[in-house]
Amino acid sequence: MLLEISDLSVFYGDIRAVDGLSLSLKEGELVSVIGANGAGKSSLLNCIMGIVPRKNGSISFSGTDISSLPVHKRAAKGIRFVPERARVFPRLSVYENILTGAYGIRSKIDFPGKLQWLYSLFPVLEERRNQLASTLSGGEQQMLAISRALIAEPKLLLVDEVSMGLMPVLVDTVFDVLKMLNREHGLSILLVEQNALASLGISHRSYVLETGRIVLEGASEELLKDPKVQEAYLGL
Repeated sequence: MLLEISDLSVFYGDIRAVDGLSLSLKEGELVSVIGANGAGKSSLLNCIMGIVPRKNGSISFSGTDISSLPVHKRAAKGIRFVPERARVFPRLSVYENILTGAYGIRSKIDFPGKLQWLYSLFPVLEERRNQLASTLSGGEQQMLAISRALIAEPKLLLVDEVSMGLMPVLVDTVFDVLKMLNREHGLSILLVEQNALASLGISHRSYVLETGRIVLEGASEELLKDPKVQEAYLGL
């Protein structure tokens, strides 16, 4: 198992954001976690990355317990994070933002080749490679955040609310890229989303999160047919 989380709890003061959560992800899987705003989805990813501490439970990656490792050591093991609302460096250029993703490992990867591959995924980034990130649209910034994570050749990509604030056509583009990265390149992805229809449509398995707890899990194609999911998240 590439990622295994057992009985994880996350608190902010007295507020329990994640409550005894357990999930797993196999190498080569695309797994989604869906739920309403405030369900604990982002807290889950932030805890996996080490940005927020766990209260209880364990996180295992490639058979190693990483629960107590700092962020940079988790990143060194091959975990990369695409945060909510992109969070690019506004005063750096597109190229410089991507370069930050290769910090400390540039000599270990084919940086020029990887860069051209990323530009082939998102041609607009090559066109605007010398522009400040602050001048990009929301969708372009999201593409940049994904590229910054991918330049490091991660084993696991954590993606937080990638569709938030994007026009429908850009949502389709970004989800198509995530699906392609998984299906054609074998990249393991854990995707958390409010856009249940889009995320269920590209993932192998999914978990439904409510108030920090998993209330449903299974094959995504089966959850698409589940009456509870249809009513609560698909508007059917």
